[in-house]
Amino acid sequence: MLSITTKSPYAIKALTELGRTGGDAPVPIGELARRRDIPVQFLEQLFAVLRRAGLLKSQRGVKGGYSFARDPSTITVLEVVELLDGPLGAGAEGVFADAAAAARAVLEKTTVADVVERERREAGVAMYYI
Repeated sequence: MLSITTKSPYAIKALTELGRTGGDAPVPIGELARRRDIPVQFLEQLFAVLRRAGLLKSQRGVKGGYSFARDPSTITVLEVVELLDGPLGAGAEGVFADAAAAARAVLEKTTVADVVERERREAGVAMYYI
């Protein structure tokens, strides 16, 4: 069916923060959790799944934390949702299958980089390209 738990929205919030502040340097998970008001232990569980799937990489130590293993423009929201919540719309029939297909289409064309950019626009921060 169409089931998205709190895992996916929290993960997208944290990935957006990582994309907004991380650059190439690892960001401590506690910092990401604090900035987005996400319980640290919950975020650790989510990021462990995303790391094992190859979306994130982690670095231990004083300057440790998480960074992207892949470019955020190649990570779709659908990929994150399905890693954390399972196949979206699996077993749906009739109008629910149509709704699932529409949701999949939107989430599949939206990347983490798109969410970062959208958040910047909504915050009123203009991006200038030279």
